[in-house]
Amino acid sequence: MNIISGGVTAPKGFQAAGIHCGIKDNFTTPQPDKKDLAMILSSVPCAAAGTYTRNVVKADPVLLTMEHLSDHKAQGIIFDSGNANACAPNGMAYAQRMAAAAAAATGLTPQDFAVCSTGIIGVELNISAVEQGTPALAAALANTPQASQDAAHAILTTDLKIKEIAVTTEIGGKTITIGAIAKGSGMIHPNMGTMLCGITTDCAIDADLLQKMLRLVVTKTFNRITVDGDTSTNDTCILLANGLAGNAPITGPGADYDAFLAALRHVCEYEAKMIASDGEGAGRLITCTVEGAESEDQAECIAKAVVRSPLVKCAIFGTDANWGRVLCAAGYSGAHFDPKDVQVKFLSQAGQLLVCSGGQGVPFDEEIAKQVLSQDEVTILVTLTAGEASCSCWGCDLTYDYVKINGDYRS
Repeated sequence: MNIISGGVTAPKGFQAAGIHCGIKDNFTTPQPDKKDLAMILSSVPCAAAGTYTRNVVKADPVLLTMEHLSDHKAQGIIFDSGNANACAPNGMAYAQRMAAAAAAATGLTPQDFAVCSTGIIGVELNISAVEQGTPALAAALANTPQASQDAAHAILTTDLKIKEIAVTTEIGGKTITIGAIAKGSGMIHPNMGTMLCGITTDCAIDADLLQKMLRLVVTKTFNRITVDGDTSTNDTCILLANGLAGNAPITGPGADYDAFLAALRHVCEYEAKMIASDGEGAGRLITCTVEGAESEDQAECIAKAVVRSPLVKCAIFGTDANWGRVLCAAGYSGAHFDPKDVQVKFLSQAGQLLVCSGGQGVPFDEEIAKQVLSQDEVTILVTLTAGEASCSCWGCDLTYDYVKINGDYRS
């Protein structure tokens, strides 16, 4: 597997674009440099898979996309940022008009498009801006790395950086490519979070199998991140596979299945960690790895509780090696374990520090602890003695800026 440039335009037959159409111009100061409308389009119909928020309150674009992808077929995705079109007047009608605008601009049908929206909840979507901007969006479609970056920029809200990746791998003697763009910064607690992800591949693969593989991978990547414990109304991950790599279609388990699954998991894990590291106001990426668990489910339950804990997040922000908060979070996670068997370490590029053994604190140097916890990426390693299973989950520290960003989000 090789990492390459190009994002969602790296696979054969895919184009992308991102432009400014002024979605928020009707209620905030216009920002003409902020791209807010994006599209990904395949030159041929695709097998399509999707995973969606588990929030009972689902935005209308999510419901429409679920309907459009019910036959596991699609050819493109249209995104807007700045307005979630969730719990808003005319939500479904406007989601349908977004799909219709994309279809009219590309010569396809509305059912060929997934519709993804992100931003403020409860505010009527500026559908006129979307409809007026879509022809220019379609005209800007290109098969270039810049086009993928433009689309990646256009789906951002409070994110500070684009989240883009592409990889190649060999399947059946053919080179296949997977590319992705994603967004997510706040309201992140997947079973799916405010995250959107568009994934493209030129691999030929059975559509039903593609759906099963995406669901499996999302469970082990995007669903293992948390920024603030809030699960969004709009989370969507769409995977389009157009088959233009020319490989024999993957129809079941085997070497080709394993190779594609590994590449897809790499792409999704990379994007998941990018989302966690770009949490609103975040200064550090936190990884919690649980080892020695009796099952992967037990390890995940503990790891997710630790990275979700506001007190753990605050401790990492303050470079405070407060291991008691880690043990406390593990204890209320719902996983059963013997506290006397727990070891906790903090690790980073600056070194590693044992802070708890046998469920009790051990002496450590506070200055070394601050050095370890001051790095951009910090790992909390929790070791049990119950078995051989392990799991990693990802989050970020909790800073003053998170409150500032969310205290006036609507303005």
